[in-house]
Amino acid sequence: MQTKRRRGFTLVELLVVIAIIGVLVGLLLPAVQAAREAARRMSCGNNLKQIGLAMHNYHDSLGTFPTGSSSCCWGTWLPLILPYIEQENLSDLYVDWSNTSGARYSHAPNTTNVTTRRLAAFTCPSDLPNAPLANITSHSYAVNYGNTGYSQQATLNGVVFGGAPFAPRLGKNFGFRDVLDGTSTTLMVAEVRQGQRSDLRGFSWWGDASGFETYLGPNSPLPDRIYSSGYCYEIPGMPCAVSSTTNPTTFASRSLHPGVVQAVNCDGSVQTYGETIDLNVWRARSTTQAGEVVSEN
Repeated sequence: MQTKRRRGFTLVELLVVIAIIGVLVGLLLPAVQAAREAARRMSCGNNLKQIGLAMHNYHDSLGTFPTGSSSCCWGTWLPLILPYIEQENLSDLYVDWSNTSGARYSHAPNTTNVTTRRLAAFTCPSDLPNAPLANITSHSYAVNYGNTGYSQQATLNGVVFGGAPFAPRLGKNFGFRDVLDGTSTTLMVAEVRQGQRSDLRGFSWWGDASGFETYLGPNSPLPDRIYSSGYCYEIPGMPCAVSSTTNPTTFASRSLHPGVVQAVNCDGSVQTYGETIDLNVWRARSTTQAGEVVSEN
């Protein structure tokens, strides 16, 4: 009795099937990646919403927003709002926030208990985590220091400082009463990218990196400025250079979301800002008392 042979795939047919599968993967993979990024961006926006709510609750309790930074090295806004993101126990472990003769953010017991921890509420899922010094963590959000540089210069290359909701020094606390330009059009907290390796951008336990400035636009192709080249490690989308008198310490708002950054405004609303936003409009979004009329991104 003769058995009937089962015909298999020919080489040509097999190659056609492989080609079709390759085309399908090529079509589906970008869609999957886009869906994942959309989910990460939504989670990032939720973090900003939570931070904005914490700032409001802090204001309700103390009558002002927290100080952006007590100085370079003792404390920033992060430990101050921990009780308002359900991290009161962690906040209690942070010592000498404003005592410039006590423990720094980089000294024990702060390193042991607080600053070497990665906090999900302060980390955008799209960002690349980093811990540049002694396992102390960087994060993805910074407060608004206004439209000039970190030191809030009165003028910077023709740009006049228009006030800001936060200041990087003790004794400077602002509240809703000071946001004369409108809470819905004034930035409170925005995304920043964590630098990699020894780069201190996003290193927000430290004073200089606790804030962002709108002197540079979102995801600017121009470099951020930091005082030492050893703390500046360029990667795509994150140019940097050493600061100078004419280009002082300044950090732009940056993100890994394609073409945009997200921020929470002083009224608590989260908004997306395109990197093509007019620079004058972007700067106006950061000021509190400059009197600009801002209606669109």
